[in-house]
Amino acid sequence: MLGAFGWQSLLSTLASLGYPIPAPRPPFAHATHLTLASPTLHLFGCYHVSQQNTFTGKLTPAMLEAVLVKAKEAAGI
Repeated sequence: MLGAFGWQSLLSTLASLGYPIPAPRPPFAHATHLTLASPTLHLFGCYHVSQQNTFTGKLTPAMLEAVLVKAKEAAGI
């Protein structure tokens, strides 16, 4: 729930700054990747590394690493 709140708040803020946000707005989900233009901005959704998410398997080390690898690739590093 917290991730979805932050995701939607960020999209609203970026829209107010002039970024074109797709309609309907993409929902938050783990490993969501949204690319915005002018200037290019990559947004990645990732579940929080909390006991609730890690102990229940909602977020695994492999899932976290996959998002970080994609972010690294998007950054060109």
